[in-house]
Amino acid sequence: MNSVFFEAANIRVEDLNLRCEGTMNTALGIRYTELGADYLCAEMPVDERTIQPAGVLNGGASLGLIETLGSMAANLTLNPATHIAVGQSVACNHLRPVFKGASVFAKSRPVHIGSTTQVWEVEISDEQGRRVCKGSITMAVVNKVRLRG
Repeated sequence: MNSVFFEAANIRVEDLNLRCEGTMNTALGIRYTELGADYLCAEMPVDERTIQPAGVLNGGASLGLIETLGSMAANLTLNPATHIAVGQSVACNHLRPVFKGASVFAKSRPVHIGSTTQVWEVEISDEQGRRVCKGSITMAVVNKVRLRG
């Protein structure tokens, strides 16, 4: 299978993690873990940065993980010299709680890769592989020349 990622031959997950130092990834503890031909994976701890007062994973942290993972995946499909993908819409359904002290694992896959929009599906699972949250993000693909203009 051919890769959907423009940069896939030249990029490693370590490079992605370095690229995101000092961003929301750092604030939430998100680390990219795997890049495949048509998917990108990440891990996020369920700790004091990502829980609600009841000690369970905050839905906003799940949305942050979906936005972060889908956005990076979308941008990896584009020529970074000419285009950028920016979030238009993000949505999810929370399916089960995850308690402080665990980690969650997310995998993004493309639903649609078009010239002006992309849609990515993101599934978040717990340490036992059970689905915790299912979401999607729609990205606008913008020509950088038009963005500056």
